[in-house]
Amino acid sequence: MSRLLLSVTGLFGLVLGTVPAQAAEPAKAPATQPATRPARVVGERPKPADDLPPTPVGKAWKLVWHDEFNGTELDETKWSTPPDAPRRDGWWMRKAISLDGRGHLVIRTFEEDGKYIDGCVRTLGKFEHAFGYYVARIRLHRQPGHWPAFWLMGKSVMRVGDEGRDGSEIDIMEKPWLDDRVNHAIHWDGYGKEHKSASTKATAPGLMEGFHTYALWWSPDEYVFYIDGRETWRTRAGGVCQAPLFIKLSDEIGKWGGDIRQAELPDEFLVDYVRVYDLVDLPGQ
Repeated sequence: MSRLLLSVTGLFGLVLGTVPAQAAEPAKAPATQPATRPARVVGERPKPADDLPPTPVGKAWKLVWHDEFNGTELDETKWSTPPDAPRRDGWWMRKAISLDGRGHLVIRTFEEDGKYIDGCVRTLGKFEHAFGYYVARIRLHRQPGHWPAFWLMGKSVMRVGDEGRDGSEIDIMEKPWLDDRVNHAIHWDGYGKEHKSASTKATAPGLMEGFHTYALWWSPDEYVFYIDGRETWRTRAGGVCQAPLFIKLSDEIGKWGGDIRQAELPDEFLVDYVRVYDLVDLPGQ
């Protein structure tokens, strides 16, 4: 993640620290693509319907993985939580994770016995996938000193030697600011002296109110980021990861988000759903 010194101790690089990101890579022209048409979808399409990108002729989006967070218990066939342990300026703990019974994942930030606590869920070992359209519908936090994140990660990010093609951390959204800005970032070549990154700040009106979608179209040639279906960043930073990655939803406590001592806790952010679509051939093509 962004802006703090990195540490590659503890959970074999899966509990990550941070480094200053390099300057944002300018947007590049899209890779050559077949002609496109309005998005076509085959198979299941849950409600609310996602505003999916246009598809190449003869192709359609197919939902291949999702969680709508129905019920009252986290679906452990899809998600796991890291062991309770220190994380940045706080602790990641399982007790910060719940479902509210109204179709939302809740990740809380609170103080207990002098500790600041938040949490993380991840699909490590349960769903690890390369390419596709990844989207989450999220209602943001309200207080300073911490920030939500929706990101993709894998053990392969520790590899050095083939830029980001053999493994990247992809931060679809990080939200350390209590305004209309969002951070998108790519990290590759581990978290030591070879580490590289690219990032950009995107702005979208009204992000602090209600639910909004944050998405990534990860193709073999390019990353395209979206907020509420609007493209916000297009990049090939690191050469584009070709390795499967898993999904993470987390909250982070640290100075990038402000002073947690100024926060009126508890605070929380909600996730309405996470969905992953693959680009497939239309029937009969």
